Amino acid sequence: MSFGEEHDGQTRTRLPDPTPGTPRPTGRGSRSLLAVLGVVALLIAAIALANRGGDPTDPPTAGSPQATGPASAAPTNPTGVAPVTGKNGAIAAGFARDEQGAQSAAANYAVALVSADILKPDRRGDIVRGVFAEDKAAEMESRLNEAYSKEFLDKLGLDAQGNAAAGMTYVSRTAPVGTKVTRFDQNTATVEVWCTGVFGTAGVGSKNPVTNDWFTMTLALRWTGGDWKLDSFAQKEGPAPVNGDRVASDADVISKAVQEFGGFTYAR
Repeated sequence: MSFGEEHDGQTRTRLPDPTPGTPRPTGRGSRSLLAVLGVVALLIAAIALANRGGDPTDPPTAGSPQATGPASAAPTNPTGVAPVTGKNGAIAAGFARDEQGAQSAAANYAVALVSADILKPDRRGDIVRGVFAEDKAAEMESRLNEAYSKEFLDKLGLDAQGNAAAGMTYVSRTAPVGTKVTRFDQNTATVEVWCTGVFGTAGVGSKNPVTNDWFTMTLALRWTGGDWKLDSFAQKEGPAPVNGDRVASDADVISKAVQEFGGFTYAR
């Protein structure tokens, strides 16, 4: 799924489950594809609701950093700068006040915003306060609470607490592929994070099967309280490669993988 995506002038959020760019299904029938498309539509609506009233891709206003122009690709090899050692709950913190630090913050925040925990009311507040600037957190938490309502969770097959039914595992795992700074100064930055991930519900009879997706998140950051924090974010589809013809793993294999493989702290 995803968390903030731009589509026809709207912004949608990517969360658990396949979202934009619906990849060609592998070994699944048309009914599964229709189910995936239905969930995508729900996610797009939720993202648009959560992100109304602000778009990090808007042109710079007076006093904001000017666009730096197309950024050249930079390798993700070690740069010599030590990765962050701080933590704000389960989210990395203490990023450097430079372009590298902004990119690292954006990558980590993208992962947090599209995690399965963002759907859980008892975890959502911690995530929002961990990634958003203090003066933005309350507003964003309210928007997300509205977007991920009980009715919305029910349509995803989750209970009011964001949990899957007995015997099912809800999967939302995002992996940044690369980052690009489009605007930067010492106080603000706009970073695009190209991501892939797996989203959906693993289990026998799942109406929302786990699939993969490709999307780009645009995150507007501000230096505040000695760290990079978010002002806003948005998401759009792709760039997506051609899907390989591979056999999809069974639901129990996917569930086991999610439980056994941990995530990363992303830093350039």
